Amino acid sequence: MDILYLLIPLSAVLVLLIVGIFGWALHRGQFDDVEREGSRILEGDPPAVDGDQSAATSPPEQSRTSAV
Repeated sequence: MDILYLLIPLSAVLVLLIVGIFGWALHRGQFDDVEREGSRILEGDPPAVDGDQSAATSPPEQSRTSAV
């Protein structure tokens, strides 16, 4: 019976924490466009943001001429 004095306030704090995190997610716009996020996985790779950030750069090739 004494454990209830610990578990009831602990569960109340947990519920308040969960409600707070959910409210924060709503405020930050996490649930604004759910259909767009569901169809985003079916699309191709997004375009590069900046030319400097492109991961598709290849190192410069060396010439294939050989000295004889």
